[in-house]
Amino acid sequence: MSKKHDKGSSAKPNKDYPVNMLDTPFPMRGDLAKREPVWVKQWQEKNIYQRIRKASKGRPKFILHDGPPYANGDIHIGHAVNKILKDIVVKSHNMAGFDAHFVPGWDCHGMPIEIQIEKQFGKHLPVAEVQARARAYAAEQVERQKKDFIRLGVLGEWDNPYLTMNFRNEADELRALGKLLEKGYVYRGLKPVNWCFDCGSALAEAEVEYQDKRDPEIDVGFSFAEPEKVAAAFGLAKLPTDEGKIVIWTTTPWTIPSNQALNVHPEFDYALMQTEKGLLILAEERAMGAAAGDAHNCHLQKAYGLTQWDKLATCKGATLAGIQFKHPLYDMHEGYRRLSPVYPEEYVTLDTGTGVVHSAPAYGVDDFISCKANGMKDDEILNPVMGDGHYASWLPLFGGMTIWEASRPICDKLREAGALLSFGMSSHSYMHCWRHKTPIVYRATSQWFAGMDVTPKDGGPSLRETALKAVEETAFYPDWGKARLHGMIANRPDWTLSRQRQWGVPMAFFLHKETGQLHPRTKELLEQIALRIEKSGIEAWQTLDPKELLGDEAELYEKNRDTLDVWFDSGITHQSVMRGSHAEQQHFPADLYLEGSDQHRGWFHSSLLTSSMLDGRAPYKALLTHGFVVDGEGKKMSKSAGNVIAPQEVFEKLGADILRLWVASTDYSGELNISNEILTRVTDAYRRIRNTLRFLLANISDFDPKTDAVAIEELFELDRHAIANMAALQAEILKHYESYEYHPVVAKLQTYCSEDLGSFHLDILKDRLYTAGVASKARRSAQTAMWHITHALLRLMAPILSFTVEEAWSLFASKEEYAASDETIFTQMFYPLPKIADGAVLLDKYDQLRDIRSIVTKQLEEVRIEGKIGSSLQAEIAIKASGDKFAALDSLGDDLKFIFITSKVKLEKVAADSEETISVTPSPFTKCDRCWHYREDVGSDAAHPQICGRCASNLFGEGEPRKFA
Repeated sequence: MSKKHDKGSSAKPNKDYPVNMLDTPFPMRGDLAKREPVWVKQWQEKNIYQRIRKASKGRPKFILHDGPPYANGDIHIGHAVNKILKDIVVKSHNMAGFDAHFVPGWDCHGMPIEIQIEKQFGKHLPVAEVQARARAYAAEQVERQKKDFIRLGVLGEWDNPYLTMNFRNEADELRALGKLLEKGYVYRGLKPVNWCFDCGSALAEAEVEYQDKRDPEIDVGFSFAEPEKVAAAFGLAKLPTDEGKIVIWTTTPWTIPSNQALNVHPEFDYALMQTEKGLLILAEERAMGAAAGDAHNCHLQKAYGLTQWDKLATCKGATLAGIQFKHPLYDMHEGYRRLSPVYPEEYVTLDTGTGVVHSAPAYGVDDFISCKANGMKDDEILNPVMGDGHYASWLPLFGGMTIWEASRPICDKLREAGALLSFGMSSHSYMHCWRHKTPIVYRATSQWFAGMDVTPKDGGPSLRETALKAVEETAFYPDWGKARLHGMIANRPDWTLSRQRQWGVPMAFFLHKETGQLHPRTKELLEQIALRIEKSGIEAWQTLDPKELLGDEAELYEKNRDTLDVWFDSGITHQSVMRGSHAEQQHFPADLYLEGSDQHRGWFHSSLLTSSMLDGRAPYKALLTHGFVVDGEGKKMSKSAGNVIAPQEVFEKLGADILRLWVASTDYSGELNISNEILTRVTDAYRRIRNTLRFLLANISDFDPKTDAVAIEELFELDRHAIANMAALQAEILKHYESYEYHPVVAKLQTYCSEDLGSFHLDILKDRLYTAGVASKARRSAQTAMWHITHALLRLMAPILSFTVEEAWSLFASKEEYAASDETIFTQMFYPLPKIADGAVLLDKYDQLRDIRSIVTKQLEEVRIEGKIGSSLQAEIAIKASGDKFAALDSLGDDLKFIFITSKVKLEKVAADSEETISVTPSPFTKCDRCWHYREDVGSDAAHPQICGRCASNLFGEGEPRKFA
């Protein structure tokens, strides 16, 4: 603790007249990077987590269910933020009186691991080898990540985590799928799904991200096939010519070969235009511009370069329904000699293009819905794009090409056919795979879905209705998360459950070879397969001979080869873990799910859907969302930018408690900024906190509460105020912990340590601690308050500064206390501070005194700068005060000088505020070698000429009379 009021004095106390300067084994330098691993080892050897469980047994449970990180690669700074926040939640709830378990988990199946196996061992491996190598790889990654999570000071059931690849979890996941099938939510159908050519599989919504992509931007004409119907639609007896085109606009030329229909908006006005390029049909607003002379929006002029045109007639889009037009490549190859009917649809807009949309039902959700609604059967949908992104060989003109390389040849053929009215290039936001960062497409495939709007067999509400109701019943931290998740559920399509991969939980169905129907005994068969998986893992399905379960029927059925979406793996853990493998430790629903903000469309989302189907509610009572980590300038971290900060680097150099303090001190509801400069500031803040703890531990190191404690009602007034002040702070901090608000906790603890304690209470106490008699009531009163404050402070800091506080607790607690705590602070509950009867009055009084003190301190500094005094103890002050101020000051009597850390205070009462003054003068007296006060009685005792009367009394007599400070 700095002696800021004694900067001018460098003399050391006379050894003949000792002061009570105590030490502590708690070092000033934390040396966290070296010392923390020792504590990690001790926690593991002592099995501290189980000691916490023993201490918490019988309390109300609080369950934070861990969203499993993916078992692939070392942890990054985002993982560290996530696990540290969870650890703070769990520890603070244990200390608040709950039995707060933490079962860590890992997501172990899926594409990223398969990719790693392909990189290491090559493609086209036998399925059994892929699964064996993937399982071994995931297990290795779990151990790597676990080691770093433990190093961060995160306590949990590390010896018994949940893994989605544990045999029991895999089996229970299959059982859950069976329940959803039985309830009527799961169906098989042809639909456009997000498809990644590099993955060779469908993607979940959460696996899609958007990046800019540069593509051709083309206007294409579909020639009239039924000119008489066109004329009638526009109210004309006959067209000027039977030749003409309806015009579409698209940025995906690769979909043109698969066109099967056209869409217009039923309420928009469409114009029949006579132009230099012949008769053209497009939306009137886009053709002419929204207003007369609006050249910017005049498509005829802007896109086609036309200068002359006549509007022959207009009609509503609904009037064009059913009219057919020729495919734009109709004359280029007999394979395109088909007609495209017009289907009016309200999804058509006028934002861009022509107001006419070409429909390829295999490659667009709206296209698919429209064509199916108008009677198109699944086997009539053209789907020439294969899973690897190439056109099938049977596609005329473009077979064998990838869809991306075919864009130019398609445009060339359209130009040759006279159907290309406009060509340009534009950048637009487009779907990409989050793993490969490559463009993806909608592609109609036969998949298994969970229907958002189907009516379940029990006739209850749909999945969408149930999930939206559950969102409303969930608490959100921060609260904007509710609107975000609600919007995603309200607008999402059916959930594509199936994936075309090898390392995943199988959708272990038997399908009839001719009809594709599920075996009539599917429910019974799924349980038999689940029992096998429970013994041998998902590999049991791979090696299963259908005859073992189907007997003679085996020839009629084939195994379904799809695996479950990896989001289903983690999304079903409320069933497979909370009510399965770890049911003893957890309960349903969980009290809290805590993840990054991207999980509104990820784990929060998939968990909500599975629980809504299984249980009719959310699997959580509350959701807490944290932001992403960015650098000090708010930029995304990347290796190429050189701004990545790895958690391993931080805890190996600075210590995990620095990382924990950074996490807790940052408002996680937005982006979390980190840089070396920010960490330096955090380290400085940590040192100030540590120094406060060191001062407290040193100055109560000779205090035994059983024999030395002063009764609360007999404590000095300043000490009673300190306890009341700590109690008020603790009440605020506990509310913050309860609301998961950690940056105010850190801010208030820092302020408390530096201002309430460092600059006020402890600063004033130094004189009493150092100069009063060792066993005097004055000193023991101070130590009693400090002992209570330290108890409270260590517990309030423990969830955040876990290593530092555990070390401090081992030195602070008495032998009996340490044994009773089972040798860890984390078995303790937040400290019940003694009640101070006049606490509220003291808080008000000392707020006023601190205000006066700040004015006095400022004036002392001004006099010191002038060179008139060296330290505040060299000064005497005269205060003229009125009313309540005078009363507060006068109530302290001669102890008032200790409040201002001066050698003397003269107080005078005045009638009004306007007469109030504070004056500072240098003391005319001699400095005491022991207490450094300037006093008239220095040397008054001939036997001790170098010290003052009070020091002589404290050392050799009855001790000085003190009452308040």
